[in-house]
Amino acid sequence: MTRVLRDLIWQQDDAPAHNRRLTRAAVYTLLVIVVLILGLNWPIMSAGVSQIGPVWMGVFRVAGAMVVLMIIAAAGGRLRFPPRHDWPIVISLAVFRLSVVSLLVFTALEIVPPGRSSVVAWTTPLWTVPIAAVFLGDRMTPRRWVGLVLGVTGVVVLFEPWALDWSRGDVVLGHLLLVLAAITNASTAVHIRGHKWSITPLDALPWQLAGSTIILLAVALTMEGVPRIDWSLPLAGIVAYQGMLASGIALWAQIVVLRNIDPVSANLTMMGTPAVGVISSAIFVGEVISFELAAGLVLIVAGVAVNLLGERRAAPWTEGQP
Repeated sequence: MTRVLRDLIWQQDDAPAHNRRLTRAAVYTLLVIVVLILGLNWPIMSAGVSQIGPVWMGVFRVAGAMVVLMIIAAAGGRLRFPPRHDWPIVISLAVFRLSVVSLLVFTALEIVPPGRSSVVAWTTPLWTVPIAAVFLGDRMTPRRWVGLVLGVTGVVVLFEPWALDWSRGDVVLGHLLLVLAAITNASTAVHIRGHKWSITPLDALPWQLAGSTIILLAVALTMEGVPRIDWSLPLAGIVAYQGMLASGIALWAQIVVLRNIDPVSANLTMMGTPAVGVISSAIFVGEVISFELAAGLVLIVAGVAVNLLGERRAAPWTEGQP
């Protein structure tokens, strides 16, 4: 690596190599890459589910991510089994954040278009606010109420209850599955905040993914048996994208980003994900960007932004913090 390239990526300080911090330009470049990977992934996920099915798609995704994260952890000398104190959070995230959410989202993608799905799934930060108020004692400030109302209004607009064919139970079910996935994700986010870590979340990730792989594999074999998949190069690419990029690399990169900048800045930038999901779905699968979809996206993003901007700017993520 040349000196110029090194200076663009790493801050010049006296910290050991494994604790050196990225430059701001490098952090935001990585963050934009993550947003693009996750946003583009919605139409890709939809295509994969249509050919493989939701349960086995979940298996391939978490198993691929597990391999990637274990290689990264082993290369950095950080692949170690979590201590007993951290088992509850590892099990919670393996069961709910990875397994249950994957099943809910992939099942919904068989019904709901990917762009719309990406917007509903993005409501996770909205549900985190009232859940944290109940379980962590966070105060519901006026700003948080405004953000929550804006976001929920966006969800209602997306549902279009005035135009929805209520006789089509599958459409209603698909949207409800996505909302349930977002609430489940929010609940695990509150658990992460409330847990006193003795290891870093990055060290815990490979084991969460390993637990989720076992769970989803057992569910897949029980419900569907050995899959009969008509493999092709594009389908292999979809599976590789899920495991390596959208899960493995994206999960690792998000934690790296949170170790280098404050969570508010990171999460505000991540709000570009559903917008990329909507645009990419329109381009690649021809999903129509209706007024309701656009308005719902704007309201939900506005609600999340109001909540984030109301948070006190926190210190960057450090060793031992969630």
